[in-house]
Amino acid sequence: MLTKTVIKYLFAVFIMTQIAHAQTVKGVVHDDEGQPIENAYVYNVNTSSHAHTLSNGTFIIENNNQGDSLTIGLLGYEKMSVILNQDHIKNGVQVVLKSKTILLNELVITEQVNAMNSIARVDLETNPVNSSQEILRKVPGLIIGQHAGGGKAEQIFLRGFDIDHGTDISLSVDGMPVNMVSHAHGQGYSDLHFVIPETINNINFGKGPYYANKGDFATAGYVDFNTKDNINGSEVSLSFGQFNSIRTLGMFDLLKNNKRSNAYVALEYIEFDGPYDSPQNFNRLNLFGKFSSYLKGNDKLSLTVSHFTSRWDASGQIPQRAVDSGLISRFGSIDDTEGGNTSRSNVNVAYESILDNDLQFKSNVFYSKYGFELYSNFTFFLEDPINGDQIKQFESRDVFGFNTAFIKDTHVGEVDTKITSGFGMRYDMVNDVELSHTLNRNETLNYLALGNVNETNMFGYVNAEFKLNKFIIAPALRLDYFKFMYNDALVAEYETLSETKTTVSPKLNFFYNQNENLQIFLKSGIGFHSNDARVVVAQNGEEILPRAYGADLGAIWKPFPKMVVNTALWYLFSEQEFVYVGDAGVVEPSGKSERYGLDLGLRYQFTNWLYFDTDATLTHARSVDEPSGADYIPLAPDFTLTGGLSINDLNGFSAGIRYRYIDDRPANEDNSIVATGYFVTDLNMNYAFNKNISVGVAIENLFDTEWNETQFATETRLQNEIDPVEEITFTPGTPFFIKGIVSYKF
Repeated sequence: MLTKTVIKYLFAVFIMTQIAHAQTVKGVVHDDEGQPIENAYVYNVNTSSHAHTLSNGTFIIENNNQGDSLTIGLLGYEKMSVILNQDHIKNGVQVVLKSKTILLNELVITEQVNAMNSIARVDLETNPVNSSQEILRKVPGLIIGQHAGGGKAEQIFLRGFDIDHGTDISLSVDGMPVNMVSHAHGQGYSDLHFVIPETINNINFGKGPYYANKGDFATAGYVDFNTKDNINGSEVSLSFGQFNSIRTLGMFDLLKNNKRSNAYVALEYIEFDGPYDSPQNFNRLNLFGKFSSYLKGNDKLSLTVSHFTSRWDASGQIPQRAVDSGLISRFGSIDDTEGGNTSRSNVNVAYESILDNDLQFKSNVFYSKYGFELYSNFTFFLEDPINGDQIKQFESRDVFGFNTAFIKDTHVGEVDTKITSGFGMRYDMVNDVELSHTLNRNETLNYLALGNVNETNMFGYVNAEFKLNKFIIAPALRLDYFKFMYNDALVAEYETLSETKTTVSPKLNFFYNQNENLQIFLKSGIGFHSNDARVVVAQNGEEILPRAYGADLGAIWKPFPKMVVNTALWYLFSEQEFVYVGDAGVVEPSGKSERYGLDLGLRYQFTNWLYFDTDATLTHARSVDEPSGADYIPLAPDFTLTGGLSINDLNGFSAGIRYRYIDDRPANEDNSIVATGYFVTDLNMNYAFNKNISVGVAIENLFDTEWNETQFATETRLQNEIDPVEEITFTPGTPFFIKGIVSYKF
């Protein structure tokens, strides 16, 4: 009898022990303003189990015992520890994280959902951007250039690509696409000037075609910008500088001290004449408003509306020989009637919900109304020796679309698994896509192209992440369907030309977390970018979606508490493409190409207030089908270097010195014409007298370097010339340029 009693007792103890073990704990994490925090890292020190918070701040962590210690943290917040008791296990854990200065030594590589994006957040925090141009420069290794009076989208260089205005990089803001398909000025045209830089909360980016949720244009990579939900107070600022530079900014918090809802509006107005002999007369107006609210169950609803309009005059690209001969100065013009105007209005509604304990739902619906009119003259008097070669590019566009994603945390056998699946659609209705020969911006001499484009892209994807101890294996698959339609207004009879195409893009990525501060990765995948609808129908559907095959081998390493190093060896092969050259109204085959290179980045935080970063890229870019010596890819950079040193809030004083370098690079296929490289340095300083008032100075081109911001090998003819000449035409970079800034926060 005693033996049976002992057995029953031991069995009861065993059962109670098992119940005490492997407890699942739920919780929610807020900031000190009462807002839910997403992607906070929750770690059980005793059992090594871990989790990340969802978009509504909730988390579920398994394998916990009473008395275990949980640590909860996120970059930019003070870490917090919780000793689990029975009440936590029964009723959940409520955690409030206090915000603090972002410090590099607190970054733990393997705790981050995406370590490189966390590094970009450190960069953004230590050296904030103060212009829409600088936003893209926060992506390591990305170089931009402006060449049309400040109102045209920037030219982008990344991973050995002259991406032009967005052909091989996917850009979005709050899930709303920036790239314009079948654009009057070129495929993928991306104008980010509708973004007010002070509204940016974080930047997510990735290089290569390895991401299932990214489709069209994501070959060299992607960049996603997310705007702030809450600005924590109102602000007005004014800057004034050389070349009649004026910028005013107002940001107004509409729902102060409301922990469930946020609302603010922002207004930006800019004027700038530039250093040119013919003033740019540039102005831009941005209006932005955002409302977000946490509903029952912490579901999140956001509404964003914005409007942007801009107009400018431009001196255009000028030929080197005109400067050398004294015909014009470096800041002169051959045709100073270039310029244009553009506008964009956006409505974006986003909704996030937790459908189950392990299932998230995220979606956004957007609409954009877009207008574009640009006057350019690239060849001067080559085609028309009497009137000149000015062209007009025009379009009026409506864009409709939505994105939806489901994120589920589950198990496959004993393997922790995260499955992300999604689908969406984008529809572009483009009216009066025009290319015409004009005179003095007010007379149309003849139409070169005119018509209407309708383009549809529907897509779906699935991505899985299998976590096997230190390994993460992430296979993915994406399906895209396109329909291209074009109505040519210059033909006698009405006809709709149409083509359809479906493509499948597989991805396979591996991650190995050697320890908490070293991650090694191998990424591979197939991506694509679509061609202009006018090209697609003209080519009878051939080469509609040229593919790009890529692979990356690299690491993110934190060898010392205050240092982070990232590196990647990469390769990208592109199939033959037929590219619509909007400036000339013709189709040019670009052929197959391959690129490979090395990315290297270094960040070091000397003290809490002194931060250094630099990024270098080495690239080899060549055409595949051309003979050696004639296989250079025009304007593909071989070597770039960017970086700087930042002082962040040293007794109210902040400053940053930034540099960017791009080397000499071939401007044509045989490298007989060279685009000259440059090294340019910028400086900004700011002093806060108190929490409300601050003054600052920003200097572009600190050392007054003579540099060419954009360059092209172009065949041109001046009015007094008999024969055309092919040489570099360029837009001069800004000389020494200083402006003062005063801000008031309330």
